Amino acid sequence: FSAAIVITEQPVSVSVPVGYSLALRCRAEACTSLQYQWFCQHQSVCCQIPGATEQDLLITAQQTQLYTCRVNDIYKNAVFSNWVKVEVHQCVGRGLLPQLWRGEPVIILNPTEQKVEVGKPLQLQCAAMGVPAPSFQWYRNGNVLEHQKKKKLWINHAKVSDSGTYLCCASNSHGEHWTNAVDILVGEQSQPISGLLQFCCLVFLLATDKIALLVGNNHYQHHPNLMAPVTDVFELSLLLKQLEFQVVSLLD
Repeated sequence: FSAAIVITEQPVSVSVPVGYSLALRCRAEACTSLQYQWFCQHQSVCCQIPGATEQDLLITAQQTQLYTCRVNDIYKNAVFSNWVKVEVHQCVGRGLLPQLWRGEPVIILNPTEQKVEVGKPLQLQCAAMGVPAPSFQWYRNGNVLEHQKKKKLWINHAKVSDSGTYLCCASNSHGEHWTNAVDILVGEQSQPISGLLQFCCLVFLLATDKIALLVGNNHYQHHPNLMAPVTDVFELSLLLKQLEFQVVSLLD
């Protein structure tokens, strides 16, 4: 007969810069003596860490990996701790951290301002370091977005109502830190010809000569085809003729 092995302290995930030194901790209790063995997993390959038989696993972070600890008793019973992630930011130096860093969240990537067409995907991204690894919560116009709790905010089909000011809070047991606030505009695809037509109307109304040249182009090399350039030219042509212009209309 053997009593159950109970893990009383699980290791925790962390998010740190490359070269950062830390310790993963695992504690367990049983009625017999216990042995510890740490394992790591990188790119789906899991292996035992040679010599890692202490309750604490000392690591100098070099690459993002997963870790777990196996605890054995003298009866060959075994339990595993939770898998935890050591996320390593290769492009971030330790100099970015506060001098007396206790593990509180540090923002290393802020979201960026965007203009998104209706129906297209909206993606915002942030990143933060922390020990333990921070959790994330996105906000729009100061309101919590209940289902947006990851580093990446993803909306498959953006709506006009998704427009607003977005920011994200990264938090852990040591505190919280907020990203910059960014404005997101969701609307219909802009049509450059509309603004051009308004400008042309103003110029022609102020012109002394009564000759108007209208060009409607629907084929652009670096822009999607416009919605209705032929209709725009036709309607503007009628307007100008009512104002006694001689109108020359060209298409494409």
